[in-house]
Amino acid sequence: MQFAKGAWKFLVAIKDGLVLIAMLLFFAALYGVLSARPNVAAIHEGALLLDLNGVIVEELAQPDLASILTGGNQNNVAEYRLRDVVGAIDASVADDRVKAIVLDLSFFLGGGQTSLSSIGEALARAKTAGKPIYAFANFYSDDAYQLAAHANEIWMDPMGGIVFAGPGGSRLYYKNLIDQLGITAHVYRVGTYKSAVEPYLRADQSPEAKEASEALYAVLWDSWLTEIKKARPDANIEAFAKNPAAMVSAAEGDYKQIAKAQNLVDTIGDRVAFGRHVAEKVGTDETPSPDSFKTIAYKDYVAANPPSSSGSAIGVVTVAGEIVSGEAGPGIAASGRISEQIYKALEAEEIKALVVRVNSPGGSAFASEEIRLALADVKKADIPIVISMGDVAASGGYWVAAAGDHIMAEPDTITGSIGVFAVLPSFEKALGKWGVTADGVQTTPLSGEPDFVGGFSDDLNTVLQSGVENSYQDFLTLVASARGKTPTEVDTIGQGRVWDGGTARQLGLVDSFGGVDDALKEAAKRAELEEGSYHAKYLEADASFGWGMLESLPFAKSDTAPVTGIFSWVAREQKLMFSQALATAQGLMARQDVQALCLECGSMTSASGYDVNLDLFDLLKSYASSPAPR
Repeated sequence: MQFAKGAWKFLVAIKDGLVLIAMLLFFAALYGVLSARPNVAAIHEGALLLDLNGVIVEELAQPDLASILTGGNQNNVAEYRLRDVVGAIDASVADDRVKAIVLDLSFFLGGGQTSLSSIGEALARAKTAGKPIYAFANFYSDDAYQLAAHANEIWMDPMGGIVFAGPGGSRLYYKNLIDQLGITAHVYRVGTYKSAVEPYLRADQSPEAKEASEALYAVLWDSWLTEIKKARPDANIEAFAKNPAAMVSAAEGDYKQIAKAQNLVDTIGDRVAFGRHVAEKVGTDETPSPDSFKTIAYKDYVAANPPSSSGSAIGVVTVAGEIVSGEAGPGIAASGRISEQIYKALEAEEIKALVVRVNSPGGSAFASEEIRLALADVKKADIPIVISMGDVAASGGYWVAAAGDHIMAEPDTITGSIGVFAVLPSFEKALGKWGVTADGVQTTPLSGEPDFVGGFSDDLNTVLQSGVENSYQDFLTLVASARGKTPTEVDTIGQGRVWDGGTARQLGLVDSFGGVDDALKEAAKRAELEEGSYHAKYLEADASFGWGMLESLPFAKSDTAPVTGIFSWVAREQKLMFSQALATAQGLMARQDVQALCLECGSMTSASGYDVNLDLFDLLKSYASSPAPR
């Protein structure tokens, strides 16, 4: 009896402890939400401070409990929505309270080249209107300097530095590692330039992939140089970028000497000196703060300047991040969520036209088609659709874009990648080393497949390869139909090759150049709306606190991905067997359906410097079931 009483007290104590922990987490999260709310009333005269301590994104990720407590996103990286940054800069032009714009780029992690160009254009408009712009950073690299180049004065810390790397670099190749581990990578693909599978098949880059990458990188680099030269004509960028070792050696490692000699910066000074200099221009802050000048907080200013809501509504739906099935996001392009947004707007009859903002390297072909079908229903309602491509709209991203009446991109947009592949692993060699073999009887040629112990049968390989080839034909057909071409013509410019926006326009994959505002104008024109008689209505839910945030907790239940095709079925079967044999290998099944994803595009658009070079665990996860337009 005493033991029972003791056990009961112990269980009650555990229950009380869990309740207490849950309450503490709830109130901590509530405090985080309330303290993070913008204070519109706090805006006064001063400098609009753009302290960009994170990454520029198309769409803010759904915050979870951890991000609320840390102030970042799920990766603990602060995010700044592109349209908010551009909107704040544009609003400052006519605001007499804003005496200057200050760019604090010391902790800036970057953004896509097209996104940064959009911010640069907004800074140029403010500068032309007479708003002085001051930039400061400890260290400047390509992305930070792309913004700083638009400033009237660029400051660099004496202990800092500056370097320009340009696009490009090495990727990891796992063929030798896979062989040593005894893993068999079954690759099913269509497309000469589908380089996403090369890390599992080769120890180096193929000549075809190298050719495509060199052509793309050359365009991006030339465009970056052109923008910098236009913004800061006296800066000697190319000489330093082409021979940094010689210049640094000649300067005996003194970066500030190089920065000044090449007209890359205007002033060498620390943060305190910079703050005092700005204070002389905009006024001194009367309350103690890290910055000695009067500031207008970015979040407060964004909240105080919401977009116009007058006139007819042109819907804007955002497809940003990897395209997946389900209801995830925002911050990831979940087809269920995005389709629901489209259908709600369609049923409410509240939009006169639709702009689809695509900033995605693709993902699930099934999910891409789900979004495209929703857009097809919008077309049936005689609502014009204009596609606005951001940093990247490739593979599955282009699959979605094919639904538009008119496709707009920027010259630096990364698009195309019309191709299909799948990678599936088996472990017969690895397990054979440990004496694990497989044997049995079959009632059909596919009984017991996929056999990750005995290896895939020829019948299964034929079925999967045929499925990939069929997916590619579907891709060619829908693009051909949308772009007024034949499947053969699309195949010529497809084959998985990635194109820059300028070349894509010449090839007929893009209709015209322009950003979101240009897309809105085109949509208004097609809907016969007069200029100034419409506004952008973003079809999205606010990224606010909700029960979804609790999904980051270890005991939270997540939904199972649906079976969407044969590759998804293969993945499910593998997952069931792996859960019985190796629980730690469940990560292998991360992506569970047909994919349309551009791997190399992800590395370019990884604005945060989210490096797509995979570690061993990522390698195993990437062997998920995916015939993928990548």
